[in-house]
Amino acid sequence: MRLSKFPLKAVPGRLITPPFIKGGRGDFREMLPFNRTLKAYARDLRKNMTDAESFLWSGIRKKQLKGLQFYRQKNIGNYIVDFYCPAAKLVVEVDGGQHYAEPGKERDNKRDAFVKSLGFRVLRFSDIDVLKDLPGVLEKIYDEVP
Repeated sequence: MRLSKFPLKAVPGRLITPPFIKGGRGDFREMLPFNRTLKAYARDLRKNMTDAESFLWSGIRKKQLKGLQFYRQKNIGNYIVDFYCPAAKLVVEVDGGQHYAEPGKERDNKRDAFVKSLGFRVLRFSDIDVLKDLPGVLEKIYDEVP
């Protein structure tokens, strides 16, 4: 009786086991590119979120939105995005005042182009929108996820 549904190839002197044998949904996802040097910075950003980010996080964490998992301050390539939902291929950004000046707009456009090149959609909200109309922001995100 075969215990695994994965076909295994025999390699002399080496035991090969199938990846992700227990847990998970059984599908294999491609790993996102990331810059290892940003890992500590992303961790620090998670510990010190802005008020708007914390407010939005309270509405999307723990699979509250259509049962989908969101991650905060996710390292993708050379960028750290505010919120990331892999199942929906969605990135959500909460923009403060610095994002509306010209240098901030240019950085955001470069980051958006990179993230979109990986097949993700990007939603941007101002921090004021999040703080004043969280239900409206959550509704827009809800409409974007499958």
